Amino acid sequence: MINDLNTFGLIFETLCIRDLRVYAESINGSIYHYRDASGLECDAVVHLRDGSYGLIEIKLGGDKLINEGAENLIKMKNKIDTEKMNNPAFLLVLTATGKYAYQREDGVYVIPIGCLKE
Repeated sequence: MINDLNTFGLIFETLCIRDLRVYAESINGSIYHYRDASGLECDAVVHLRDGSYGLIEIKLGGDKLINEGAENLIKMKNKIDTEKMNNPAFLLVLTATGKYAYQREDGVYVIPIGCLKE
């Protein structure tokens, strides 16, 4: 897998979605995927029964991929018609690497998958 990071990234994304589903269902939430007609995509949308939701991009890691994920999330947030629905409660890039979670200056959280259990 180390020689085929694209395939590994898809496998990692699938495993993350499975974990997110388990965590979301434990609090009566759901996980969805979003893609619009323009091709704008979000790997996971966590939706809770109270109507709140968060947008998640899943990336293996590295500054370049994290920045791409954050930019995509911000684009998506800016496209939301807030007269018809609320802003997302959070924007999150979920990564494979790292020992701690942090919030970027633009408000996007970066969280390693291992930190979700805590």
